[in-house]
Amino acid sequence: MGRKTEQTFRVIHRYLGFFLAGIMIVYAISGIVLTFRNTDYLKKEIHHEKVLEPNLAAEDLGRALEMGRFRVDKEEGDLLYFQGGTYNKRTGVAEYTEKKLPLLLENMNKIHKMHSGHPLFWLGIFFGISLLFFAVSAFWMFKPTTSVFKKGIYFTIGGIILTILLLFV
Repeated sequence: MGRKTEQTFRVIHRYLGFFLAGIMIVYAISGIVLTFRNTDYLKKEIHHEKVLEPNLAAEDLGRALEMGRFRVDKEEGDLLYFQGGTYNKRTGVAEYTEKKLPLLLENMNKIHKMHSGHPLFWLGIFFGISLLFFAVSAFWMFKPTTSVFKKGIYFTIGGIILTILLLFV
């Protein structure tokens, strides 16, 4: 590669990095928080009481409460018990407690976990392509004959081996 190509990659790498610094911080923080999603770390309890239609079936109750993976644990008389709450079939009153992250962290996690149905899904694709560019363009930051580049190759090989090991753990 010529000096001009090397310089072009450096400039694009630098300014794209500055441009994406904010979203990289969001992904980093939300990635750390998502590691603890199976715990109550940073979550606060929110108590809800909703009046729904009486005599809802279990699957309809889950939809009405907007709870994914909903299941009734037991039924005693008019009361249905589910994780974190109860539903009175006679009165239609559902009382439950949910644990949620603070709004800012919750929204960061939504961005991190977005899917193709999300209105900003293109942001995730753009960010993924940008990260791929960062990984590949790093190889054009130094001339292949320099010791920094050669050491970089060793670190790359080490990172690839670690990644392969992690994929099978």
